[in-house]
Amino acid sequence: MTTPDAPRPLPAGAPLPHRKTIRAWLVPLSAKTTARALALLALDWALLLAALAGTVLLAAWWAKLACGMAAGFVTGRLFIIGHDACHQSLTPHRTLNKWIGRIAFLPSITPYSLWDVGHNVVHHGYTNLKGFDFVWAPCTREEYAALTPLQRALDRVYRSGWAPGLYYMVEIWWKRMFFPSRAQMPTRRAVFLWDNLLVSAFWVLWIGAMAWAAVATGQPVALLLAMGVAVPFLFWCAMIGFVVYVHHTHTAVSWHDERGAWSQAQPFVSTTVHLTFPLGIGGLLHHIMEHTAHHVDMGIPLYRLQQAQARLEELLPGRIIVQRFSWRWYFDTARRCKLYDFTRRCWTDYAGRATSTPQAA
Repeated sequence: MTTPDAPRPLPAGAPLPHRKTIRAWLVPLSAKTTARALALLALDWALLLAALAGTVLLAAWWAKLACGMAAGFVTGRLFIIGHDACHQSLTPHRTLNKWIGRIAFLPSITPYSLWDVGHNVVHHGYTNLKGFDFVWAPCTREEYAALTPLQRALDRVYRSGWAPGLYYMVEIWWKRMFFPSRAQMPTRRAVFLWDNLLVSAFWVLWIGAMAWAAVATGQPVALLLAMGVAVPFLFWCAMIGFVVYVHHTHTAVSWHDERGAWSQAQPFVSTTVHLTFPLGIGGLLHHIMEHTAHHVDMGIPLYRLQQAQARLEELLPGRIIVQRFSWRWYFDTARRCKLYDFTRRCWTDYAGRATSTPQAA
């Protein structure tokens, strides 16, 4: 029963409340449980080790490949746990969160502290603000024309819909995470180096374990390294590249190049997409697709995001982008969202033709 003080659904045309007000609606859902977090971490590590064991113990190449892909998927699940820990939303304990995050990030070879800076500070602090948020930031027509032929070709490949994993591996992981150059990360901190050394040591251990298993079982070393190391990592890159792309790329999602207008647009709501899936797939992804709730309040743990998202959609009817996933929608989005025109405030193709509805300034 609704009490007089309970929030009511926002009427059509009414301005969005301040972010603090919206977050207050979700306060009951921000409680964190250490036992549940540790259980999720243990479960996913067990699933990962089981999948990697399958790449060794199963004889058929296709069975090894399936297990390698499963290992990549579970790497993504572990990453989502680490992502929550990095937001300090997984357990009530800051130090425990940091170590859970590092442990969960190991299979994806993600340095915890560098992800913290790039994701928590930059992406969440300036979501879809050009010049600040670098993740899947679209070029303008003029910027695209100024690229080298190789850079233009890469942009077309990245935004084809077929290569989100290549984008993540090159533009995010290689350039900004794994021992980034001073040009990409001017700030130099000892913790960046130590976290990179930690994931590198794990990678060496992982490769060594798979090579030893190959020799011990009389199998080709190259085969097990491909199925037990390369396939999981490449699958994981494709998975995270896809997830980040669909979180913030949609014909109804705007980018901004002016900070004042960006702030007035309430970007924590207007720049995120809630992508829905059939068959409980969203639950298999630890509910990371309930993304509006996550951007409204990063402190909500993954195991309460579904409830938080439902709450927001109840109280902000028509204000949140909810998209049912289909491959038709995905490739249509990739076809239409190539460049961005900040004057007309719309997506365009590479010829500059508007592919979404221009918005009034």
